[in-house]
Amino acid sequence: MIAISEFVKSKIHYIIGAVILFALAFRQYYKTSKGRLVVDAVMLKLPVFGILLRKVAVAKFTRTMGTMLGSGVAILDALDIVAKTSGNKVVENAIYSVRTGIAEGRTMADPLQASGVFPAMVCQMIAVGESTGALDAMLEKIADFYDEEVDQAVENLTAMIEPMMIVFLGVVIGGLIVAMYLPIFKMAGAVGG
Repeated sequence: MIAISEFVKSKIHYIIGAVILFALAFRQYYKTSKGRLVVDAVMLKLPVFGILLRKVAVAKFTRTMGTMLGSGVAILDALDIVAKTSGNKVVENAIYSVRTGIAEGRTMADPLQASGVFPAMVCQMIAVGESTGALDAMLEKIADFYDEEVDQAVENLTAMIEPMMIVFLGVVIGGLIVAMYLPIFKMAGAVGG
């Protein structure tokens, strides 16, 4: 513990500088088109948060798309607007591929399925909505379902964080206690022996 403390005290300027440089470099990389695509793809693949981000993206896409189609906006214009407001480059590219597919005369569900970003259930429900002519109503139903899924996922995540924090704090405090008292016990053993 003393060695760690001495190291941090002597190298704090370098540590702070390295953190600042890393943050600036990451920010510059994220501003590039390729960097944003890579970071957003990684974000969607994270174990817990990736699933949550994917559900948020699906809810946002279906809610906005359903509202715009219900208001009479042309489907290509609606897809263009939804893509720009997606907030994730991977989702944006998937929506643009849907837009391109529709411009070529294909259905909306096929490019969504091919993108791999949207769950199969969503693609099937959109296909049903397209075939029945009630795409806006189907998109609203999907959005309602995924809004509930997001709320449930956030609840589960907050419920999971609490025990993890308790375990983390227990390990840190236990480590500090062991690091502080172990030398005292060793000295007492050496003196007594």
